Amino acid sequence: MTAFRTEPPAPAVAPASSGLPPLVEPLGTLTQVEVQRYSRHLIIPGFGMEAQLRLKRARVLVIGAGGLGSPTLLYLAAAGVGTLGIVDDDEVELSNLQRQVIHGMSDLGRSKAESARLSIEEVNPLVEVVLHEERLERSNALELFSGYDLVIDGTDNFATRYLVNDAAAMLGKPYVWGSILRFEGQVSVFWQDHGPTYRDLFPQAPPPGSVPSCAEGGVLGVLCAQIGSVMVNEAIKLITGVGTTLLGRVLVFDALGMTWRELRVRADTTAPRITELVDYEQFCGLPATDTGTAMGRDASAAPVPLVSVDELAELLAARSQGGADFDLIDVRSPEEHAIVSIDGAVLIPKNLILDGDAALDPARITYVHCKSGVRSADVVGFLRKQGFGDVHSVDGGITAWVQRIEPDKPTY
Repeated sequence: MTAFRTEPPAPAVAPASSGLPPLVEPLGTLTQVEVQRYSRHLIIPGFGMEAQLRLKRARVLVIGAGGLGSPTLLYLAAAGVGTLGIVDDDEVELSNLQRQVIHGMSDLGRSKAESARLSIEEVNPLVEVVLHEERLERSNALELFSGYDLVIDGTDNFATRYLVNDAAAMLGKPYVWGSILRFEGQVSVFWQDHGPTYRDLFPQAPPPGSVPSCAEGGVLGVLCAQIGSVMVNEAIKLITGVGTTLLGRVLVFDALGMTWRELRVRADTTAPRITELVDYEQFCGLPATDTGTAMGRDASAAPVPLVSVDELAELLAARSQGGADFDLIDVRSPEEHAIVSIDGAVLIPKNLILDGDAALDPARITYVHCKSGVRSADVVGFLRKQGFGDVHSVDGGITAWVQRIEPDKPTY
C-alpha cells in the first residue's frame, strides 16, 4: 500500500491584484463578536481586517433566490457582507428543494425572498436583508440597482440576463453572472468600461426555444453549489480588490467530466455604449401570448392557434367514442414523458420534428403539447411553415392538464 506524503504548507504570499479598484472602502471597526465570527478571514495574509471591513460595508443585490441564489446568499451572509438585497417574486415549491438549499419543507408556499431571509438570519444575524418581492423589469431595474455596490445574476432566462447587463452597464456597476443547465455551468464577471459585458459574450439572443430552461431541460442539483460558490468568490474579490477576477474570462464547468475550461471574451470596441433599456422580451423573440394565439419560433411569425386543456379533454373523449379523429403529439423529452403523460398522446420529441426526422401527416388535424406550452407553440409555428393547416398548441401544456383535468397525476 502506497503511503501519501504530506508536504509542508507553502510560504504565505499576499493575493495578487487584478488592478481593479475595490468596490467598497474599509471604514469603521469590527465588534468583538465580529472578530470572533470572521477570525478565519482575519488571519489570511493579504486579506485580514481591511478586506473584512470592506465586506461589512458592502451592499450586494442578488437576483433570484433559486438554485444559484441559494448558495450565493448563504455564503455571502456567512462571509459577512453587510447588506444583502433579494429580488424574487416567486414562492417555494416542492420541486425547488432538489437544488434550492436555502429553502426547506416548512417554507413550502412561502415567498422565496422571505424564506431566504429567515435562512440568512440563522446563518448570520449581523447581515441586513432587504427584500424586493417583485419581478425585475426595465421599469424598476435602475432604481433597484442604484442602491447596491454589486449585482449577482442567478436567473435562468435570457431576457432578464440582458436586462441585468444593461442596467448594470448604465449605472457603471459590475455584476457576477452564472448559468446552469443539466450537467454544465458557466460563470463570469461583466463590467462596462473595465472589460466586456454580457453582450460581448452573446451579441444576439439565441433563437427562442433553442436553449431550454432548467424547468424544461433539468439540472443536477449540486451544480448550483459548484457554480454558486464561484460566483461568491468573484463577488468577494470585487468587493475587496484581492485576487484576479473573471472579468474577460468565462469558466465553463462539466460536472460529468469534472473539468473546468476557460474561454476568453473581449469587449467589442466598435459596439455602441449601452445607454438605454429596451423591450427585452421583444429583443429575445420570446413567445407572446393572448387569449387565443401564441407566437411561434420568432416574434415575426404568424400567431399559432391554441386549444385549452378543457377543450382537449372533450376532444379526447369524443375521439374515444369515434366522434373525432386527430393526432395528439407530446414534444417533451422521454425523461419527462416517463414522469407523467396524457393518455392517447404520441411522444415525438421536439428536436426530431424540427430536424425533419418525424413522419407527420400535414393533412391530419394535430394537437401538440409540452410541459407549459412554450415548446409546443414553437413546434406548431414550425409545422405551419411546413404546410400543416390544422395544427394547434395546447395552452399551458401538461402542467395545466394535471391542474384542471387529472389532479391525481404528478407534476414536475
